[in-house]
Amino acid sequence: MQSIGIIGVGEIGQAVVEGLRSGGGAAPEVFLSPRGARTAAGLSERFEGVRVCADNQEVVDRSEVVIIAVRRQDHHGALAGLRWDDDKIVISLMAGVATDDLRRTLGTGAPIIRAIPLPAVRERRSTTVTCPSHPVVDSLFERLGGALPVPDEDTFNVFSALTGTLTAHYAYLATLTSWATDHGIASDAADRYVRSLFRNVGRSLSDETRPLHQLAADHETPRGNNERIRTTWFDPANTAALKEALDGLLAQLR
Repeated sequence: MQSIGIIGVGEIGQAVVEGLRSGGGAAPEVFLSPRGARTAAGLSERFEGVRVCADNQEVVDRSEVVIIAVRRQDHHGALAGLRWDDDKIVISLMAGVATDDLRRTLGTGAPIIRAIPLPAVRERRSTTVTCPSHPVVDSLFERLGGALPVPDEDTFNVFSALTGTLTAHYAYLATLTSWATDHGIASDAADRYVRSLFRNVGRSLSDETRPLHQLAADHETPRGNNERIRTTWFDPANTAALKEALDGLLAQLR
């Protein structure tokens, strides 16, 4: 693969470029749409072989693989009228836009692969779900931290729903910090401690020999502090509410 185009240079598009350009070695040319002009211009200034195109059609024409990373509600306006040769490979990062719907918008017989890269691709540490499996696309995301191909869009949408929990986790941590400040802890000290606490939890997730429920048990003492919070706050009703929220998101994605 000699060239990649990105239409929609937001947070994820930027992370993909940074991941491709980190770690040395040969990297494909990257062609960016003018959408997100400031971010695109900054990437072009930072990295050799990264160029900002005049319009989205130029991105398509210059690229073997084209990543579409615009917002779902903007994709018709950004993509309608573009001409696509069937030898292109299209990677859609748009949650909730089915492959058949996108194919009608693009009017192409080119392969369309859906993917869910996360911002950690910039450090090459994101496992990216892809659907369906495609050797070029899976190889690209293996380079950025790993590929997890799934066979159909129903399965893909379940993983897409899981990504919707990410900011809830940050909000949970922010609530812990807020609670501590309410009890007289300086906000910077509370923030520092909560970050340290859960950074260590993140490291334990690297141990894939233990399932998640086992990790929880291993960090808990019977009748201890962790067990108390888990059983009083994360009770059956709370668990059911989380699953209900995920079910609602999954229904929307489908």
